[in-house]
Amino acid sequence: MRILGIDPGSNYLGLGCVEARGSALLCVGHAVVRIQAEEGMGWSSRLRGIFEAVDEAIRRWQPACAAAEQVFFAKNVESALKLGQARGAALAAAALRSLPIHEYAPTTIKQAVTSSGRADKTQVFQMVKLLLGASLAKHGDLVRHDASDALAIAICHAQHRILASPHELR
Repeated sequence: MRILGIDPGSNYLGLGCVEARGSALLCVGHAVVRIQAEEGMGWSSRLRGIFEAVDEAIRRWQPACAAAEQVFFAKNVESALKLGQARGAALAAAALRSLPIHEYAPTTIKQAVTSSGRADKTQVFQMVKLLLGASLAKHGDLVRHDASDALAIAICHAQHRILASPHELR
């Protein structure tokens, strides 16, 4: 099963696709897309860019489902609203392609990848590299945490899927 992990932001969008074959995990691909506003268009063009990037990733990698981080509470209301809108654009692209969308708390994702719900981005980054190994190397270096976070989200869903359906390992 192929799983698309989505890590949206207002400036960068992290995407990562993992294939779960039994208990083995393979990297199908990853990308970081810089979200830029078109001149005179502002925020709406960024939202369109997010939507189009997710749609392109779905077309290219053909995932069976998508996974994203659950909404968290932020101190800065404007930043939280923009992140919510970015997330909405990304998830709308997945929904339009009829992909089931699964959501996980940030601590659940960190726990699944590093065994610690309090892991920092560097620890998540290192464990994603370790878990995906050679299959990750074929797709280029992870140059930003946005890509490793997206892959971590996909890995988290793969692990939860295995735990929920152990008979699929046969």
